[in-house]
Amino acid sequence: MPIAHCPAVLIAAPASGQGKTTVACALARLHARQGRRVRVFKCGPDFLDPHWLTLASGAPVYQLDLWMTGQADCAQRLHDAALDADLIIVEGVMGLFDGEPSAADLAQRFGLPVLSVIDASAMAGTFGALAWGLQHYRDGLRFAGVLANRVASPGHAEMLEAGLRDVAQWQGALMRSETFSLPERHLGLVMASELGDALTRLDAAADALAATPLGQMGAAALQAWAVAFEVPDAPQSAFPVAALQGQTIAVARDAAFCFLYTANLDCLQQMGAQLVYFSPLEGSALPPCDALWLPGGYPELHAQTLATNHAMRASIASHVRAGKPVWAECGGMMALFEQLTTADGKSYPMWGVLPGSVTLQKRLAALGPQQLDVSACGSGQTLRGHAFHYSTCATDLPVAARTQAAPGRKLRGEGEALYVVGSVRASYFHAWFASNPAAAAALFLKDSA
Repeated sequence: MPIAHCPAVLIAAPASGQGKTTVACALARLHARQGRRVRVFKCGPDFLDPHWLTLASGAPVYQLDLWMTGQADCAQRLHDAALDADLIIVEGVMGLFDGEPSAADLAQRFGLPVLSVIDASAMAGTFGALAWGLQHYRDGLRFAGVLANRVASPGHAEMLEAGLRDVAQWQGALMRSETFSLPERHLGLVMASELGDALTRLDAAADALAATPLGQMGAAALQAWAVAFEVPDAPQSAFPVAALQGQTIAVARDAAFCFLYTANLDCLQQMGAQLVYFSPLEGSALPPCDALWLPGGYPELHAQTLATNHAMRASIASHVRAGKPVWAECGGMMALFEQLTTADGKSYPMWGVLPGSVTLQKRLAALGPQQLDVSACGSGQTLRGHAFHYSTCATDLPVAARTQAAPGRKLRGEGEALYVVGSVRASYFHAWFASNPAAAAALFLKDSA
């Protein structure tokens, strides 16, 4: 395939919580409203920001990570997007240089210009020092300028701009405003679908951005961010296109089970699976299916509803008794245990498929990129992914395997356990299926249970 050219920008910051998602959404919404085809990607493993970015851009959002998704996967997705997009936006992760690999590594690998977003609410001259440092800390990074966020007043904005060594890098200021703030909780942003005014908030952010130099960039100005995207040199993982042919997989999807990578759904469908969705919160039974996927989410926020939906509990138990495969990750696994205790100390009975209990704590229990050898599931291969959870589990189940840290990273403890009980496979580990499609397929096949 030919090289594809498209304006692109990576939105970064000196740390988490600076407002990257708000600015990425505002920029995407602004250009989408003007009729441009906008494609947005999220750097690193993240389930929540993509909900907002999808709403802002009107297009599916995929993850880019040089390790978890792989360099070839990143190259292919960016190239494909560039073929029909007018603008590509990549939202970074944590601080620009944080992590292994970092957002800066991704930007440098693909030549993406970097726009720095800095929360300037409690600074003046130091803003210029931060902007200078982000721009010059590493050689070889393209820089698209700096935007001040949560600014107190026009006078404050003037002080910030005056502190820059190169005022040509000034992309403007977003004032502090509740009209376009994105609410958060313990795992990150509240999902856009949970707020009745989500699109109103994004429109307000886009309107505010429209008054800045960044927001006033038209089609011609965007060409300063043009990037040439090439097809990957290395082949992607072998893709068994018929591995799940004829298999129907029921996928839990509602407010309690919502941590789903779009790429994972694509992967299963490309291997021949038919996906049917259901709500454990509102449904009374599983749809007819050969296998069940219980993804992560917020069972702790909906524990009482899950506990009182006896019909769904019975349907899931029937599925397990029939020896049909179940893949449960993080929140999905939490619901399979006998009891869940929330952070405020209240306990609720769960589905009782697995013996033991889970307890929410106020401190983070695990975070980071990891990989899991799923030999115990019959595939004998490794999946890449990550873990991010606030709960811990207590069970007498034997551990079939444990995750290992991604190269260059260290685990806090032993690694996430994989439990294999009959046809059920469960772990806190969130898998990226496209990292090893054959291993992912094995999770849903009865013969490998």
